[in-house]
Amino acid sequence: MNGSVIPREQAFADARAVLDRARQRIAVDRSTGRLSPEHELIMRGLEREQADRARTTAQHPAQTAA
Repeated sequence: MNGSVIPREQAFADARAVLDRARQRIAVDRSTGRLSPEHELIMRGLEREQADRARTTAQHPAQTAA
């Protein structure tokens, strides 16, 4: 049974690889103008939220452990 269990590190690496490929496809579609206006707005909103989180984390580094 142990042979069929995926180690935690491998699971995270696999998930990261899938996420990286998806982000690359989105970046290519976006740079070539293939995203719909609705999806472009979603992307901008997500980028804004990410930037806000990064600013908050930089301002309060002691709270990042949670």
